[in-house]
Amino acid sequence: MSIQLDTIKDAHRILFNIPLRPVQGERFQPTGFPSLGAATYQTRNGRSLLVESAQSMANRLENVIWDAAAQKPVAAAEGISYIRVERKGGFLTSSILESHRINSPYLLESKKDKSFFNELKGALGGLAEGPINRRLLAETLFAYDVNALIHGVFLAKKELAGGRLRIARALSAFIEADGIEVAASGGVKNDHVNPSGDTKAGFGNVPFSRDEYTAQNITLYVNLDLDQIRGYGLGDSATDLLTILALYKVRALLSGALRLRTACDLEADISEITATRPQGFRLPSLSELEAELKSAIVANQPALKQTTVQYEDELTKGKNSDEGGESQEPTEEQ
Repeated sequence: MSIQLDTIKDAHRILFNIPLRPVQGERFQPTGFPSLGAATYQTRNGRSLLVESAQSMANRLENVIWDAAAQKPVAAAEGISYIRVERKGGFLTSSILESHRINSPYLLESKKDKSFFNELKGALGGLAEGPINRRLLAETLFAYDVNALIHGVFLAKKELAGGRLRIARALSAFIEADGIEVAASGGVKNDHVNPSGDTKAGFGNVPFSRDEYTAQNITLYVNLDLDQIRGYGLGDSATDLLTILALYKVRALLSGALRLRTACDLEADISEITATRPQGFRLPSLSELEAELKSAIVANQPALKQTTVQYEDELTKGKNSDEGGESQEPTEEQ
């Protein structure tokens, strides 16, 4: 193994504080929240800003192992356990893409096809009463959806052990900026045909304002909880796979998936990335991690399932949907 995992065998967690910078210029657009806008706050470093939340970073770290064009895991993650959902003979979604992973309604809420739900319920049958057998839960999740052991899951259905099955994130990340200043600008949506048209209907000239930010420092903070991964009790081979997969996700994110928004395209400000804990641990290169991830998947192949389920229920509109079908539920800007 080219990655020396024995150097972190006594570490409780791996922490990275990775300096970032805009790919071009100095301005960037942070995440925004409904009725709040950008999240700014005072810290010991002065005025600070949340550039990307832990929830959003979890989604981005999951997506780095998904090939959107081929609608399957990337080559380095081929053979990983996950659940593919099909509808009318075509791809619909997967546990890698779903915000709640294996707890997705497209996996567990189908009225027409309960086969996967019943299979999962049977696999978790030993957890229905008494204290949660964490090892059995981890073994089941490892078999069906490895990502749930890295990014967490909450199986909130009462039919599954009374809705008590929960795994916290083992890998978490967020991006903060310090020493920030507002870069206010604006513009106008021009209507060269009818400048004085009805703006409520989409016509006419519409001026707008825009707030971006500059910062003295932008930092990606990463926390990989090794104690939690070891605590699953899955054995050395599975523990190595989970650790390598988590490190691969971090490196893949830094290698090209940090275009967070149109006006927020970031890159690492350093080439050699080492951990703050344990000191001296180097984040391996993408090629090193790709090779080790493939080997780790092969070593665990008998325990990993690739499951396909069908979701043929009618896709109904929610109560908070408008006539155009767009949800009015507030969500964090991606």
